[in-house]
Amino acid sequence: MIRLPYVPRWTNWIFPQMEWQTGRREIALTFDDGPHPEITPWVLNELAKRNMVATFFCVGENVQRNNAVFADLLNSGNAVGNHTHQHLRGTEVGVEEYIRDVETAAEFISTKLFRPPYGRIAKSQVEKLVAQNYRIIMWEVLSYDFDANLSPDYCFKILSRYTREGSIVVFHDSEKAWPRLKSCLPKYLDWLVQNNHLTTLV
Repeated sequence: MIRLPYVPRWTNWIFPQMEWQTGRREIALTFDDGPHPEITPWVLNELAKRNMVATFFCVGENVQRNNAVFADLLNSGNAVGNHTHQHLRGTEVGVEEYIRDVETAAEFISTKLFRPPYGRIAKSQVEKLVAQNYRIIMWEVLSYDFDANLSPDYCFKILSRYTREGSIVVFHDSEKAWPRLKSCLPKYLDWLVQNNHLTTLV
């Protein structure tokens, strides 16, 4: 994972097979690691209150466990992406095992959007996925809502400082992120409204 709150835009030239920004003025909100039985519906409600949309990169095992929540997500007007079946770190497994895990998740998540867990993926895995017509969606701004050492206010400070037109922004609809997400996300969404930022699907 890139240990920065933002990714420089010259990254596009180094990793052209991955998408780091929307290519449009609108900002793409994304959520990783769900669906979660309580947190995902809460996120959907916060988005709906502000007429915003987001893309949810779901873990196959969590879709299996929370099928009704996933069905609601599909019907919500938001988008879904594949985040592997077992939340694998690509740099720690071989290409065939990794692709099999993505394909297992694809049995439950019908999409050609993909995000590698932890942002870690090998070049050979990228090439295999691109050959299968996957769009590999990375990010420009990382909220760090998963980091228990940070406060919600600090996460908001990161987001409000580095978000700009075309940013892809990452949150997590997970228990690990919840202590920061529940405070930071509404504040950030209101900040987007106040600054006339529109959201889009990736």
